[in-house]
Amino acid sequence: MNAEANLKQGAETAQALRERIAERIVGGAEVIDLVLTALFAGGHSLLEGVPGIGKTMLVRTLAESIDASFSRIQFTPDLMPADVTGTMVLYQGAQGDGGQREFRFRQGPVFSNVLLADEVNRATPKTQAAMLEAMEERQVTADGVSRPLPDPFFVLATQNPLEMEGTYPLPEAQLDRFMFKILVPSPSREELARIIELATSPAPAPAPPIASSENIARSIALVRDVVMTRQIRDVIARLVRATHPDGESAPESVRRFVRHGASPRGALALALGLKAQALMQGRAHAERNDLSALIKPALRHRIGLSFEGEAEGLSTDQVLDDVLAAVPLR
Repeated sequence: MNAEANLKQGAETAQALRERIAERIVGGAEVIDLVLTALFAGGHSLLEGVPGIGKTMLVRTLAESIDASFSRIQFTPDLMPADVTGTMVLYQGAQGDGGQREFRFRQGPVFSNVLLADEVNRATPKTQAAMLEAMEERQVTADGVSRPLPDPFFVLATQNPLEMEGTYPLPEAQLDRFMFKILVPSPSREELARIIELATSPAPAPAPPIASSENIARSIALVRDVVMTRQIRDVIARLVRATHPDGESAPESVRRFVRHGASPRGALALALGLKAQALMQGRAHAERNDLSALIKPALRHRIGLSFEGEAEGLSTDQVLDDVLAAVPLR
């Protein structure tokens, strides 16, 4: 299959997934598009929103639309790292084999193509740390042996921004592993009416998957082949540098209220996000116009506000608005 046919297939797969998810998730077209962008870019996403607005349903619908393995972990304070990654278990051999005992590794739910980490901020830091190697290295190390995770491997985590009782804020090192932090808005009046209609109607028959895990893996590999010009790479570098207080183009709000700027992973998230957007639209080249839609999801969780910035009630999204104004995309 030639490059043009591959691009067309990738765009058709993205559109089919978008339409399938939109059948069950009312509104949230931007959220769906960002989740799919992260999927095709080979990254992970953190969905933040109040309870009951469809975060878990979105993830389930995506998983059901792909012929791939799916696991859900309900994060709670008593969840242990081994409950996520797996553990060594003592097995009793059959009598015909002499009945010998041996330790074998029993895989945890992290060994799946699509992993839903529900309410991830409810687990203790020790358990949250168990996700770091899996998300970054796509492997799990237990008893001195590294075991690769399935390909593709996609983590979608959710958290509730309102309820702080019994939660553990995600450490910066783990937040940096998420390609996007996506804010899920509350539905409008019209969308609420449509949600009521769908939720009180007979459940539709299960629909067959529209893409295989192999097809998604091929699309992820194809994203790397999308062309990106030196000028776009330079714009991304200047945007990320402008989030640092000592950055050449840093606006006044960054110099005054930001403790640390976005990491190099933020630049990679923007670059791969642009390439994934191009693939999803059937283009062989990235366009800088897509940057304005990606900068907040890619960088909002990678910027640390100073005490003064928090006291002023400033948000990282407001800081990024100033960054966009200071660094022209053209």
